[in-house]
Amino acid sequence: MGSPAACLFDLDGLLLDTEPLHGRAWREAARHFGGDLSEAQLLDLRGRPRLDCAERVRCMLPQPVSVEALLAVRQPIAEALLGLAPPMAGAPALVQRCHQLGIPMALATSSAEASVAIKAAPHPWLSLIVERVYGDDPQLRQGKPAPDIFQLAAERLGVTPGDCWAFEDSLAGCRSALEAGCRVHVLVPPGSTCTAYPAGVVCLTSLEQVDLP
Repeated sequence: MGSPAACLFDLDGLLLDTEPLHGRAWREAARHFGGDLSEAQLLDLRGRPRLDCAERVRCMLPQPVSVEALLAVRQPIAEALLGLAPPMAGAPALVQRCHQLGIPMALATSSAEASVAIKAAPHPWLSLIVERVYGDDPQLRQGKPAPDIFQLAAERLGVTPGDCWAFEDSLAGCRSALEAGCRVHVLVPPGSTCTAYPAGVVCLTSLEQVDLP
């Protein structure tokens, strides 16, 4: 297997261990309105844009709640938590290795730019990923699971998606990268298995398993 033309990275649950914090924020917001979210429901939110998540959670609540009202409760909780997220095992070393090898990198995240700034502030190694496509990027037409975010990231790096390695953890992100044509590596979350993902992906239990040529 040859070297990738570029590596395209998700952020939440892949480079930073934010997913338990996101889940806690959504669960606390749901409880504020009399609801509760199961682990399966929280898993389904992974990788999706914030407004998509909010609409899904809103529909799970026992009383009518607007997306705006739900986010007004959820966002302060999330912002207080997300700056505390540690890196995933092997993430700093993988990003630094790509940089050393001269492999172009891009971030392809559903998170908004302001949210990424909060999460990334304690992690200077993330500054090595210069090209970034955020969930609120004005050029992004559709979020994950549509392929647009990985197509746009590859385009900005001047490479073909089919020559890129994409790194994801969520099913929505995996589908997005596959449809874009990338070779997909999936960091399988605790409690899930590789069988939950489409055929043809490379399943990982740690980013330390990534073998760059």
